[in-house]
Amino acid sequence: MERKKLVIIGSGPAGFTAAIYAARANLSPLMYEGFFTGPSGGQLMTTTDVENFPGFPDGITGPALMDAMKNQAKRFGTQILTEDVDEVDLSERPFKIKGGKTTVLADSIIIATGATAKRLDVPGTLDGEFWQKGVTACAVCDGAMPIFRDKELYVIGGGDTAVEEAIFLTKYGSKVYIVHRRDELRASKIMAQHAMDHPKVEILWNTVLTNVEGSHVVEKVTLQDVDTKEESKRDAAGVFFAIGHNPNTAFLKGQLKTDETGYLLVQSGSTATNTEGVFAAGDVQDKIYRQAISAAGSGCMASLDAERWLTANGLS
Repeated sequence: MERKKLVIIGSGPAGFTAAIYAARANLSPLMYEGFFTGPSGGQLMTTTDVENFPGFPDGITGPALMDAMKNQAKRFGTQILTEDVDEVDLSERPFKIKGGKTTVLADSIIIATGATAKRLDVPGTLDGEFWQKGVTACAVCDGAMPIFRDKELYVIGGGDTAVEEAIFLTKYGSKVYIVHRRDELRASKIMAQHAMDHPKVEILWNTVLTNVEGSHVVEKVTLQDVDTKEESKRDAAGVFFAIGHNPNTAFLKGQLKTDETGYLLVQSGSTATNTEGVFAAGDVQDKIYRQAISAAGSGCMASLDAERWLTANGLS
């Protein structure tokens, strides 16, 4: 069974950046980039234009950005396996990592499996329909796109994230509606008050989204009153799901410490988890920023942390 100094689980900005730094440090990293559990490159593979990643003044598509990062990682010698990781055994060293086809031993691990945005199973919002054609799960990532400018936008959710994203979208949309299935927001009182006081935000209580339609991009939404079941169709340019994310940590089977929602916990000022030699980068440990650039930055940090740990333990 092959033994590697460093194995990176997951791709995306965090994983590929970690691979670039590790490969240039002669750690000969092995990456499991994923297959069934998500596209290589992570969530950016389902994103169209990325306009806020430094170095691309004219913007770049998400897949093109991820392809460039992947090619850069491969150029420096990263070995990439297009497999999911089914199981990790952290009970003894070296760690054992079992993929769909390949099992390896690892002195250190960087987990960069990301998080998956929660979406409702609403007609018109799915892959192959209007997902990333006016339907998204990240206002900060996509809100400034031209298709949303001076248009009516709809945020689905009722927590702090929904309120934050709605207020953020007021910079671009003519009107922002928060669609919430209950008669009271789950957001903190101060955040809820911000939403209710904002002149460009309106909360649609006891309401759910039932359909999204359009030609090439979102043009209409259908909303339903949860009490009367009465439906209404409205003009819309964008639908933003703000109902949370699921960190992709199930394969770890509870071997690492997480918070109450499943995000990996890392030590302050570090990417180190509670198990020595195991590091976490990107959205799998970040539920606040969730941006490509912050994920890439934490991938760099994780690689440097892993290199230092390997050196300190005579494994580099």
